[in-house]
Amino acid sequence: MSVEVTIDQGRIARFLRLRGGLAEKRLRARTERVAAIARREAPGTMPAYIETRVDETPRGLQGVVSCDHPATLFVLNGTRPHVIRPRRAKALRFEVSGHVVFAARVNHPGTRANNFLGRALREGA
Repeated sequence: MSVEVTIDQGRIARFLRLRGGLAEKRLRARTERVAAIARREAPGTMPAYIETRVDETPRGLQGVVSCDHPATLFVLNGTRPHVIRPRRAKALRFEVSGHVVFAARVNHPGTRANNFLGRALREGA
């Protein structure tokens, strides 16, 4: 006596790919894990701007972690030393050691690159 089982590969692929399918649930969990690491590593207020989504592309599902903070590129790539001048006022105002200071220009020393998204992807993979 023999038992024959036919597997419809198309149905299995649709089951895994469809919204709420097993593959999407696992990909969403992995994407959220990477985003949690990125939120932990991100400086300042950037964690509030980190979002995740799962997209269906021609090659399959894709998890996306994005940060739409206005300074994201400056943090990821770093900056060279540069001069900061006021745009709408006559002077810049900031605090140094608890004292208010005014300046017509400031020499910014630049910042070192902080690729927190890349580190999160490597750690979460």
